Amino acid sequence: MSTWNNDEVEGKLDQAKGTVKSKIGEVTGDRETEAEGDAENAAGKTQETWGKVKRGAGDTVEAVGDALSDLGKDTNKA
Repeated sequence: MSTWNNDEVEGKLDQAKGTVKSKIGEVTGDRETEAEGDAENAAGKTQETWGKVKRGAGDTVEAVGDALSDLGKDTNKA
């Protein structure tokens, strides 16, 4: 499995910032700040998910390439 990409990392960071902002708004009674935090958290989840999709596609392409390479090696031995 490959390492996280920038979208996944940034998404996680945005989620954390959004959660903090939302809690601050909740504690202070500032509904606008709370809503901004909730929106930032949701955007972070979306970005992280997109990063996971990209990573999965990359892993799939790499696996197909490896399989084709192995097939070529086996064909050359025959």
